[in-house]
Amino acid sequence: MELTPGMRYIARWTVSAISPIVGLFLLLMRLLASTGISRSAGGTIALLPVTFLAVLAVYILSIEINQRRRAVAFGARLIPRIQGYLPGNVDMLLNMIRRTETDYIGTAVLEQLQLHGPVLNMRFLWEDLIVTTEPQDIKMSYKFCVGLSSCINDSFRCNFFTGDKFKETADTLLGTGVFNSDGELSIFTLLHRTMARPFFNIDRISHFDIFDCHAETTVALMKERFRIGLAVDFQDGISRFTLDSASEFLFGHCVDPLTAGLPYPHKFSGPRVALKDSNIAMAFAAAFTAAQHAIARRNMIGGSWPLWEVFCDPMQEPMKVVDAFLEPILKDAIAKQKASQGLPDEFQDTEDNTLLDHLVRQTTDIKILKDETLNILLASRDTTASTLTSAIYLMAMHPDVLRRLREEVLEKVGSTRRPSYDDIREMKFLRAVLNETLRLFPAVESVNDTTWQSLNPNAKPFFVPAGTTITYSVLLMHRRTDLWGPDALEFDPDRFLDDCLRKYLTPNPFITRGCLCCFSSITLSPESQGPACRPPAAWTRGKGRQAIERFHPRNHLTLYAKGGLWVKMKPADI
Repeated sequence: MELTPGMRYIARWTVSAISPIVGLFLLLMRLLASTGISRSAGGTIALLPVTFLAVLAVYILSIEINQRRRAVAFGARLIPRIQGYLPGNVDMLLNMIRRTETDYIGTAVLEQLQLHGPVLNMRFLWEDLIVTTEPQDIKMSYKFCVGLSSCINDSFRCNFFTGDKFKETADTLLGTGVFNSDGELSIFTLLHRTMARPFFNIDRISHFDIFDCHAETTVALMKERFRIGLAVDFQDGISRFTLDSASEFLFGHCVDPLTAGLPYPHKFSGPRVALKDSNIAMAFAAAFTAAQHAIARRNMIGGSWPLWEVFCDPMQEPMKVVDAFLEPILKDAIAKQKASQGLPDEFQDTEDNTLLDHLVRQTTDIKILKDETLNILLASRDTTASTLTSAIYLMAMHPDVLRRLREEVLEKVGSTRRPSYDDIREMKFLRAVLNETLRLFPAVESVNDTTWQSLNPNAKPFFVPAGTTITYSVLLMHRRTDLWGPDALEFDPDRFLDDCLRKYLTPNPFITRGCLCCFSSITLSPESQGPACRPPAAWTRGKGRQAIERFHPRNHLTLYAKGGLWVKMKPADI
């Protein structure tokens, strides 16, 4: 029987703590014996938990004293910490977990940032977890995470890396892939990037045949529902579209999740076409999402996350489904590569080759291949589906933006021609809409001893202890009025086209930046989804965007709409 993460965690800490606990226990026993104090068997047993708590207290106190001493040596100060009522801020941790189900995304963290400032130490169970919304801090962390090491200085390269803590939480899903490795410090990162980078040239990424074919299928299925007056879950449809497109790009054949049939609205009582629950692609997608939820929960809890998984491993069952989906594809590709060995290079390297064909010529290690394909699948499927879902939601809320965007697409491309790479580059309003979508709803949200400069020139810099987990919230940063102006919570693509661009974006250069021809209007259909997935009524009494939000944004490794995004669209008369 395989041990759960919690059991392994407890066993590891028991082994490391047994010596000091036993040593202190024997010392106390000897002291009691030397004083002549009599003790019963019950008293001796009661001494064990006292000894454990004493060792724990000494350990925590020693870390605290050492951290303060190092901060003084750096001429710095400790980052402000949350303050709960229970030891280790357990009450704050449990409250944070509970509020993720009902609160507007980021609200619990935002409240603490408003109390303590834009940099905060969410110190759960005596473990540092630094949260920041400062562009200067995020700039350093984010550039490294995406591998732009040529853009950052040597000090950062030496001080910041992904860290063992995140690797451990995500290892089951992401393995040694590019999103779970440490830049120049990891041979696995070099291997993965060296293998994949040559495949992503401009000819490949501007090859729109794959996307066009699957877009037509997706739009046709949606039109069938709209013709009978039903809403569709756009998030579900676009997720299937991106899975089809990504799988064909990666593996050479689509997994065809659209054959399972689109879901029906809540309480639909008419005749239904039976959904194909056995569709392996949909099972894979559901398992992939479940694994991401488990990783997100682990990251929120921090280094003590295994204590919440003592009796079960939430990654085990989803990964069985993921492996059952991927391994036959990978084994077929390996067999094909072995059969082609000895052929001239021109017969092996053709335009029809997929990314997987390219990878198996570099290695036949099935774990490396699985890690690489899962990492790229996450990047291509989930982020694209998230961005497009958010864009459709915002255009449903702002019909004038949809109208202007349709006009630009029809002017530049027309109603029948497929867009080229140059066409897309010329569509400035399209870029502005996507930039503004990513500003409000960004698809994605360990160190040596170092310091971060304070915004207050008269204050000492913040001390960042070695081994600290650092989390940054792009979503909260993108909604700061001091960075984006007083209308930061409003959707306005023109901010990327007018004076706002120079006033707010230019001083902060790090800040992130088929259907339009077919449909002329988009309306939300909240009644089509279950009541539990709709925005809570209490949100209307809240502050900021939650008061006007008509869908429930959530996040795991990427942002998504809880319960989907149900919409109705009107066919265009072009």
